[in-house]
Amino acid sequence: MANLPLPVWRVIRPLTRLYFRLSRPLTAGVRGLVRDERGHVLLVRHSYVDGWYLPGGGVERSETMLTALTRELDEEAGIILRGRPRLFGLYANFREFKSDHVALFLVEHGTYERVTRSSLEIAEYDFFAPGALPEGTTPGTRARIGEVMEGLEPADLW
Repeated sequence: MANLPLPVWRVIRPLTRLYFRLSRPLTAGVRGLVRDERGHVLLVRHSYVDGWYLPGGGVERSETMLTALTRELDEEAGIILRGRPRLFGLYANFREFKSDHVALFLVEHGTYERVTRSSLEIAEYDFFAPGALPEGTTPGTRARIGEVMEGLEPADLW
């Protein structure tokens, strides 16, 4: 479906949400807070939804959360893990699905390599200073970056 034009995505996305709401009452996802040598954080902007997000996605059947994170970081932004990321927090998100749970991992500079990636799913990706995030950065993304940067306990809800 990633090869479909944007207008088709806008029609299919609500139907996909309804399908998952009815058929997959419990979902698991991962996000990575990837920092570069300057302490800037990696954000991605998808081609099918507005806003800037931490890279990540759903955990597929027979995949561990770490395997899903490794796959998503590579697919979305060309981040190849060479070290083990640290689990920062587990969150619940009840807005999109009946019961969505998200694990946030910290990926520090020196524990990954970068390669150039291009994908129909990702419109762009870049590193941003935590205090100068781009317009359109989602509230959940801003909150997670704030928790990490300020050394706060993770919230329960995304």
